[in-house]
Amino acid sequence: MDDKLIIDASRVDPEGEEIEGEVECIDLDEDFVKPFGGVRYRLNLQVFGTELLVRGHLEQDFDLVCCRCGKDYDDTIKVDDFTISYEISDKSPEVDLTEDVRESIILALPTYPVCAEACPGIEQKVDMPKDDCWGALEGLKVEG
Repeated sequence: MDDKLIIDASRVDPEGEEIEGEVECIDLDEDFVKPFGGVRYRLNLQVFGTELLVRGHLEQDFDLVCCRCGKDYDDTIKVDDFTISYEISDKSPEVDLTEDVRESIILALPTYPVCAEACPGIEQKVDMPKDDCWGALEGLKVEG
């Protein structure tokens, strides 16, 4: 698996073309978000004059920690509307998509990952001491 996604725009079919593959471009140093495998991509490439238009689908598998219950769970993060354009020239027809692919996946990660919508969270087991501070009022007689 490659660690860079580089496109040579001079070799892209003038009618456009679709590419698929996997690139290992996400390496996070986080305890609660761990990618596994690479970013799978299916991209449509088109050249318009001095512009390379890239559109398509990205997905990456992650091991996440639920923010409610604290348990690990696996999820696939998907970006269905990846779209970006690059300025190209005859002198530099190669375009590196790696950082833009990486950034799109990271931005699609949930801010507060939850293993399931119905996740009840951490079970609270707290034995509250009986509050008897109001017991002294039970024998109080009020005359009015």
